[in-house]
Formats: sequence, structure tokens, C-alpha cells
Amino acid sequence: MTEPMSSQNNELADPIDLDAHRARRDDAQGPEDLAGAPVPVSPAEVERMDTAYEIALDGDTDDPATGNVLVPVDKPSLPVPVQSGERLPIVPVHLRPKALPATMRRAGGRAGHVTAFHAVRSPWYATKFLWFAGRGLSRLIGAQVRWWWVPNSFALEQKAADENALKEWERIHRQLKATRLWRGGVLAVQNIAVTVGALVGLNMAPAAAVAAVLAGLTAVLAHYGRPAGKSLVGTAVVAPRYRKLNSDIVLRAYYAAGLGKPDKPGDEVRFGSTMSRDARNTGTQVTIDLGYGRTWSQVLNAREKIASGLDVHVNQVYLTPNKTSTRRHTLFVADVDPLTIPAGRTDMLDCKPRSVWKPMRFGKDERDALVLLDLPWSSIMVGAQPRMGKTFSARLIALYCALDPYVRLIVADGKKSSDWLAFRLVAHRYIVGDYPNPLDDNPIEHLIATLDEVLAHIDKVNTILQSLPVSECPEGKLTPELARDPRYPDLRVTVMIMEEFQIYFETEDQEANKKIAQKLSRIQATGPSAGVWLVDSTQKPSGIGAGDVQRLFNRYRDNHSVRFALKCGNRDVSMAVLGGDAYAEGYDASSLPVGPEYKGVGFLYGAANDTPTVRTFLADHEDAEKILKAARKHREHAGSLTGEAAGEEIERSTRDVLADMLTVLGADTAAHWEAIAGRLAEQMPEQYEGTTAEAISAQARALHVDSRDVKRDGVVRKGCRAVDVRAAMGRRDGTSR
Repeated sequence: MTEPMSSQNNELADPIDLDAHRARRDDAQGPEDLAGAPVPVSPAEVERMDTAYEIALDGDTDDPATGNVLVPVDKPSLPVPVQSGERLPIVPVHLRPKALPATMRRAGGRAGHVTAFHAVRSPWYATKFLWFAGRGLSRLIGAQVRWWWVPNSFALEQKAADENALKEWERIHRQLKATRLWRGGVLAVQNIAVTVGALVGLNMAPAAAVAAVLAGLTAVLAHYGRPAGKSLVGTAVVAPRYRKLNSDIVLRAYYAAGLGKPDKPGDEVRFGSTMSRDARNTGTQVTIDLGYGRTWSQVLNAREKIASGLDVHVNQVYLTPNKTSTRRHTLFVADVDPLTIPAGRTDMLDCKPRSVWKPMRFGKDERDALVLLDLPWSSIMVGAQPRMGKTFSARLIALYCALDPYVRLIVADGKKSSDWLAFRLVAHRYIVGDYPNPLDDNPIEHLIATLDEVLAHIDKVNTILQSLPVSECPEGKLTPELARDPRYPDLRVTVMIMEEFQIYFETEDQEANKKIAQKLSRIQATGPSAGVWLVDSTQKPSGIGAGDVQRLFNRYRDNHSVRFALKCGNRDVSMAVLGGDAYAEGYDASSLPVGPEYKGVGFLYGAANDTPTVRTFLADHEDAEKILKAARKHREHAGSLTGEAAGEEIERSTRDVLADMLTVLGADTAAHWEAIAGRLAEQMPEQYEGTTAEAISAQARALHVDSRDVKRDGVVRKGCRAVDVRAAMGRRDGTSR
């Protein structure tokens, strides 16, 4: 619903009843018999018209004498807003069965808030009512005395006296005395009747009725005695104020932005729908059809100019392309800057279990709609400059995963901050930093061992999935049922979170960098279908490493299927996070506003067909610790606490079992496990002292070395062949041997 074009159409609208405002619609047609010169039309008539033909958008057509709008109607080539033809719902959305509970909760919450607001202030209201009632009684008595005395008669008497009209003066004086006598009698009868009625009522009427009458009289007298423009009670809910919009203001904005010419046929800006409030009543929206030859990219480049033409902040203007035409899009103008309104705290504070197979509540978009994030089969990258909410956003996803007791969490905190410490309560593996520290004596070795464990897990999951019948595993991928099936404890979703993941691509050990890059690339390529999902954050998404490491880093960065970019330092960083396609579509995270109120605001790209501007829900340090304590209890109850959270240490060393096995095999093409274990203990005691044939056999099988029957010295026992060890090393390192 739009307001009429007037000389004050750029001022803030007065507070309105939003429900009534939403219900109003333009249901009348414009005048059909107007022709010729501009005709003055009242603002109310303009509001009832479906068509506004105004060319001069600077207000020069306003009639200064009447305040009406001069509407030229002899321009048939000018743009005409048309009806979209969309059918209105029979039952309003907020009254449908699924939405009715939420509607009732909102209405009940509002009513409860209003009741509590006024209840707390009731003593002050009583004082104000009594004071204003006293003033009202005084004003009423004064009005009756003035009515009895006929004060205006003095002027008539004085005029007659000044003109020496004695007979006229006497006539006026006699009539005045008679009038006062009659009015005095009326007031005497009134006062006697009121007094007698009050005494009778006090003695005969029930106390409740007397109290009700006194309360009503007090309210009436208080209303009569209150100062002009002052209310008796306060306002519990402040009505919003927002910029008025109508078709002429929109046209002015688009023409000022150079997106059309009103006097050139085929290049006018037209409307593809009626201008109306959006479904959540947070702003005004309309479909825009540009002239032929105009494109979506031109609209994106002119967004700031459009905002200037509308006389609103650029953060209030949102443009959405239309799939039916390149020259068509939807303009949405929010009443206030939506990005400054916090989305609120996360619903995970209820500490109830979650399922990663269901969408998580990530935040709210620019229209205050809930933004859901699907985690299955995804790898998610969060990028931003420091202190813009990057860590909190990535941690929000990790907290959701933590509340699913059937998810194994692996956390690698390259930043080595306190933001992730509480995850030690539930993390299967927890790596801190990239150099020795009190929490991790060798984090790089720890990370490499963890990545090997993840790769082995992927192979194991794929082997199990391949062995399952189609009825249990129809697509050859992990399913929600299999991920919780107690028969398959290895088929658990693994979510790996890496804070400042670029740190692990640029350590001082170049060989370690290469290993980490290779392993992460393999995990990203093969992990999602096996239930290994990635959540990575970074403030430096480019310029990492050199040679193969740089190539692998760029590939790893670019292959994230979902990206969330908060405020970035420049366009290049935004493109590195979101990708070049996102920039071509108009999403530049370096253009996001700066300020403490904009923390946690970013573009969510790749999660759905559209790219919302999201205000993430908040979970601070205390919230995170509370959620993680509950998550640990859920895991203990489900018996799913594993890894370091359960006190299990991963085997970490600098040894390479496969390479060491090849070394001790020497020229032999095969050997028994007992022989290999003995040679390792003898030749490399610092790493294999006390090792057994069973231990080496288990480690080798975990690395996909087949255990075979080997005949040595006439004895056939289980062992391995050198060719199988080389093949396993080739598969592990992504090379052929």
C-alpha cells in the first residue's frame, strides 16, 4: 500500500496501525474521463488511482495554493503500474493451521507485554487520573458558571452605553437578568437532582455498581481535564515510522539513477506489479520492468543511486533478479536499516539434542525471514576481516553439530584462541595452533595423524556402504538412518572445523604443508558422500603457499560448496571468499557496512537459490559453554563420546609406518608380520621398541595393506608383500608407485 504523492511525500509517515495498513488495498480505478491540461486532484483521489502519469518528478506540478497534485493525463505513452493478477489466499497465511500457534503466541506475547507494562505503571496512572479528574471537574464547574453568567452580554451592554442608547441598554439588561434567572434555576434543579441521586445511589446501589460509576465518572472527568495532546496512559509498543513511498518516488529514483528516460518510447520504467507491503510488513516492494536493452548488471551498479533517489539509506534497498526477464527485478525498500536489528540469541540455548540432517537456524535475512542452513554433503567456508563475527558464525555451526550426539567433531584451532576451548568437552580430536604450546606439544604432527585417521575412516565407511544392500543404502551414500544405526558404529557423521585453516598451509615445515594440503584436498573430494563435512574459517583466503601447496590451497578454498562472507577488507578478498560468480551477481562483501551493530552480518552464497544478507544468531562464550556441557551429557547418555573427549589419545609420531616397512623389507618381496615387527624393533628401537606382529598388522591394514599368506623358508604365515605396501603409499599420497 502506498501513500499519495504530495508536497510532503519525502517526510516521515506518521505512526500507523500496521494491521490496518497491511489490510488496505488499491481497489478503485482511476478517472476515465480526464483529458487535456493538468487537472488538480486531491491526495486522497491520487491514493485511489491505479495510475500516476507524473513526468515532473521534482514536485513542480504541485499546486501551492491547494496542496493538490497536478496529474497530466494526456501522456498515453507513460508507464502505467499494472495488476500482477496474483490470487490472494483464501485463508490468510498467519491464520492457517500450521501458522496459527505462532500467530497466537505472538498475539499472546504482545497482550502479555502490554498488560505487564500498564500494570507496573498503574499507581502512576491512578495519580494522573485523579489529578486530571480534579482539573476536569474544575473546568466543568467553570463552564457552567460562565454559561449561567452569560459573559458575552457585557459587550452588548457596553456598546449600547457607548452609543447612549438607554432603551437598548435597558432591554439588554432586562433580558440578561431573565436569562440568568432561568439558567440559575436550571443549574439549581440539576445540582439538587445530582445530589439527591448521588445520596440515593450511595445508600441503595451495590458497592460494586457505585465503584464502577465513580470509576467511569473519574475517567470521563480525567479525559475532559487532560491537557491538549497528552494521553492518560503510556504506550507499551511504539508504532514504527518509515519513509512514504509511491510510484512517483520510485520513478524519480530510477530516472535519477540513469536507468531510463520517461520521454523516450521503449526506455520508460514500468511496474510489473502493484506496490505493496511485504508479507512480514517490514517494507515496501514492487516489481520493476526496465526499458528494452537495460540489464540486471546496470541495476546492481546503480543501487546506491536508487537509494539516493528514494531518499533512504542504501542498506534499506534490496534488489532481486527475476527469472523471467533480464530487465525485470523486484525492488524492496525496508522501513529501517534491517541490518542494525540483531537477530537475537540462538535457539540452541534450550540445550535440546539436534540432528545435523535437519536444517539449522542460522539467522535472519534482510526481510526478517528465518535463514536455514543445510549441512549434509556440504563444505562451508566462512571468511571475513578480523572482529567482524567470523569465529562466532563458524562456532554457531559447530555448536549445532555438537548437539547431535551421533556426530564426531574434530576441531583444529589455528588461531589458538579461547573461543574454541570449550569444545574439548565433546571433540573427538582437538588441535591447537601450529607450534608447540601447553595444550598441544606438537600440533602439526597431531593434525597429520588426525587427517590420516579421517582418510582411513572415509575408506572404511565406503567399504561398508559398498557391502550394504540397495534397500539399506539406495544411493551408495550415508543416510540419516545408517548414521544412527547401532549395527554400524563406524557409520557416524564426522564434522571437521578448522579455524584460520590457511595457517596449516603455511607452516615452517614445507614438507608438512604439502602433506596437509594433499590430505585436506582428498578429504574434501571424497569425504562428503562418506559423511565427512567441513567447516572452515579464514581471514586470509588468498596468497598462501607456493607451487603445489598454493595450487592445492586454491583448489581446497574454491571447492567449498557454501560460502558465508562477512565484512571483507576489499573486493579481491570478497571474491576469494564468495567466488567470482558471486561478484558478477552483485555480491561484494567489502561493501557491507562497518560498525559494531553490523557484526555477524554477511552474504550466504551457495546454500540456496537466493543469496540472503544474513544476521546470524548470537551464541557468546557463556552460551557456548552451556550448550557444550549439555552436548557432552547427550553424548554420555547415548554412549557416543569418543576420542580425546573420552580420554582416548591418538597415536602420534613422526614415523611413517609404510615407509618404515619398505625400509626393513629391503630386497625381500614379502615377509611375515613377526619378521617385520622384529626388524622394526631392532633397526628403529626409538619408534618401534616393544611393537608386536599384531600391532604392525593392525596398523598396516588400517593403511589398506592387505594381509596375505606368505611362504618363507618353507613356512606359510600371514604377512605382507612389498608391492602392496607401495600401492598403499601411492593411494595415500595421491601418486603412483
